[in-house]
Amino acid sequence: MLPPFWPARPGAIGLQAQHMYVAFTANPGFGLTLWRTAAIACYILFLKCSELPGRIGPGNSCRHEIEEAVIVAMKQMQTPTQATPVPVTHVQAQEKTSETDAPINVAAPGMRKVFVKTYGCQMNVYDSERMSDALFKDGYQKTDNPEDADLLLLNTCHIREKAAEKVYSELGRIRQLKEALAEQGRELMVGVAGCVAQAEGQEIIRRAPIVDVVIGPQTYHRLPQAIARARQGEKVVDTDYAVEDKFEHLPTADKKTITSRGVSAFLTVQEGCDKFCTFCVVPYTRGSEVSRSVQQIEREAQSLVDAGVREITLLGQNVNAWHGHGADGREWGLGELLRLLSDIDGLERLRYTTSHPRDMDESLIDAHRDLDKVMPYLHLPVQAGSDRVLKAMNRRHTAQDYLRLIERIRAARPDIALSGDFIVGFPGETDADFEETIQLVEKVRYAQAFSFKYSPRPGTPGAERDDHVPEDIKAKRLERLQKLLRQHQVEFAENCIGKTIDLLLEKPGREPGQLIGRSPWLQPVIVDAKPSQIGDIIKVRITRTGTNSLYADCV
Repeated sequence: MLPPFWPARPGAIGLQAQHMYVAFTANPGFGLTLWRTAAIACYILFLKCSELPGRIGPGNSCRHEIEEAVIVAMKQMQTPTQATPVPVTHVQAQEKTSETDAPINVAAPGMRKVFVKTYGCQMNVYDSERMSDALFKDGYQKTDNPEDADLLLLNTCHIREKAAEKVYSELGRIRQLKEALAEQGRELMVGVAGCVAQAEGQEIIRRAPIVDVVIGPQTYHRLPQAIARARQGEKVVDTDYAVEDKFEHLPTADKKTITSRGVSAFLTVQEGCDKFCTFCVVPYTRGSEVSRSVQQIEREAQSLVDAGVREITLLGQNVNAWHGHGADGREWGLGELLRLLSDIDGLERLRYTTSHPRDMDESLIDAHRDLDKVMPYLHLPVQAGSDRVLKAMNRRHTAQDYLRLIERIRAARPDIALSGDFIVGFPGETDADFEETIQLVEKVRYAQAFSFKYSPRPGTPGAERDDHVPEDIKAKRLERLQKLLRQHQVEFAENCIGKTIDLLLEKPGREPGQLIGRSPWLQPVIVDAKPSQIGDIIKVRITRTGTNSLYADCV
């Protein structure tokens, strides 16, 4: 049955919407309010776009008008027993929330609870926040206690050794919790998201039948719909790469929720990787390189700053491969994007991670020289110091290429702190190869670094090689490398003693009367200050070093 406002003769495009309406209403996986909202969205979208031939789709200039009309129609369709309809995420994507709206992390009566456990990198932290925002719109409040949850979600990472097996072990523990809650008459739904979900797919359901939903990093904007289908008894695996832009379909957190997350925030600007390093699974789990638009990024950054965020870290698997069309119509790189964001009033600090040496262009180097808001810190992984190993890794640069790049960066910003990643024991690595890595580290002298033994990732070219380095040799090499890296990190920290720096106060410390902030070089700095000063940038003088932090006095 069609709604009463449906025209008697809708025309060809209206008939398409009518067919979609019928499809929605016939789908048992959709709840009443959801299909009703979706049908209205389809109808208005097609009806409005029919007035602009050839301009149907995400680029439509009347998109905001369409979405406003959908929201109005949704409200008109509400009944007294449906005071809070469940929206289609696409419709809600651009809806603005006023300052007086209830914060997203405060539950209304009767809301379900979701526990999210996040593994891995900063991008997964960001993704978990966006998934939580989407789930709130679908009636879920976050909880820090898995025993209180109606939905338990693992947002997984596939980078570390035996990542999948660790997830399966965790699911074994969750099975016990699910069974215990079932004895109490409570249902616990379980979802696996992220890169392990993308890599394992249906295998997760086979090995861990307690899992209800498996959803990849490119499709988590569909999570509310996947949960709805799972509640109807379906085992949902959604790991196909989405054609649509997931960021356009995700709701935006309101101001109070953003504020509650702190004065520093992550903002994903780029996803995926086209480099295909032979040790890495990212191209297979995150897909090819995709950049968000300038408009999307600027809009999200402004909403963060409006909520009190003072520092933003731009994220990407290959963040300095970001590119997009600027307001001037030219193709921009990350350097131009940093210049745009640095003009936002109230935004005091900018960082970005993780970068690839091949994408470090002059515009980006110049941004470090010219923009005071870009912090003097750069994570620029090299992985190895041997050209033979770098070629085997498909890094597509030499050790000398990297060292020359470091010289250019330091010439532009002499006080910059460098961070890196290293893999020891890559297949075929000899003692001589490893010595070249040690020599490179001695030349660069990193302020921070992350180092690991090589571990094979199924499906990567490195895993198929037959010249793997014995574990005991890898362990000895890693021990020696980490000792040297630690020595350089301590030297960098000790050189900070006596310096007066600007410190962004972020959170309470362990002891009463202490706050913790971040130095321009990303080190944690502990200082005596009042809780009311969180979010302030104050002058401090570094007085001593700790194991992994600095101590300071207010100036």
